[in-house]
Amino acid sequence: MDFGRLITAMITPFDEQGNINWSETSNMIEYLIEEQKSDSLVICGTTGESPTLSDEEKLELFAFAVEHAKGRCKIIAGTGSNNTEHSVQLTRKAEKLGVDAALLVVPYYNKPNQEGLYRHFEAIARGTNLPVILYNVPGRTVTSLSVETTLRLARIPNVVGTKECASLEQVTLIASAAPEHFKVYSGDDSVTLPAIAVGAYGIVSVASHLIGASMKDMIQAYLNGEAAEAAKLHQKLFPVFKGLFECPHPVPNPSALKYALNLLGRPVGGVRLPLVDPSESEAAFLRDLVASLQA
Repeated sequence: MDFGRLITAMITPFDEQGNINWSETSNMIEYLIEEQKSDSLVICGTTGESPTLSDEEKLELFAFAVEHAKGRCKIIAGTGSNNTEHSVQLTRKAEKLGVDAALLVVPYYNKPNQEGLYRHFEAIARGTNLPVILYNVPGRTVTSLSVETTLRLARIPNVVGTKECASLEQVTLIASAAPEHFKVYSGDDSVTLPAIAVGAYGIVSVASHLIGASMKDMIQAYLNGEAAEAAKLHQKLFPVFKGLFECPHPVPNPSALKYALNLLGRPVGGVRLPLVDPSESEAAFLRDLVASLQA
């Protein structure tokens, strides 16, 4: 199954009471598919504020996304956690709802070794018929999935890819040795183009909420052999890639993104604690960033 080059890790819209805003969730799915050209959507990933969503909310969101996408893009369910059995059960429930794949984050906080990581992902993959995409993000999980363990997992038939946030070196090493069915995705917008240049297949993106169509153009330009044009597009988009995470100092995702979307007339609400909305200085930076998009 091909999940495309541009996968958006979708935000979860909330209303003023902090509950899921279902009408805006529908609008967001439509917008990301039709206007921002997403090939697939990750539902209930970190950008979707998975740590503060209940299992009931996640399952409702999976079913809702499947229904509203209507096959126009693939729906990837964020079902990973640091509890293997819980992840197995949540993945099975997501499968019954009709999602196309599961995204499984490296277990956080309990810090398993590489053998523990292998067995964790193996147990989930063996417990479902869904394609499974690994998610290595050591900046959030502390533990990092090694190249060797990733390649070992890639031999499991339904482990079909990884979202890699460790380094371009790791992207290179995995892409150069993985089986043909296994795709490497960058998890860092700012290195989308360099990652594809060293063997990544695509990007699991945050910035694609704002500039997805342009990112798709950048990727296609590179694939067409137009490296200079791709580089120009990368340079143009780079302030957005960095600004959503460093406005002008580090801001937890998706606080900045949600603020920017609200500025653009998409009422996606704020974030749930322990995340908070941008400070006034951060908000001023984001207002300038959004204004530059509209110029």
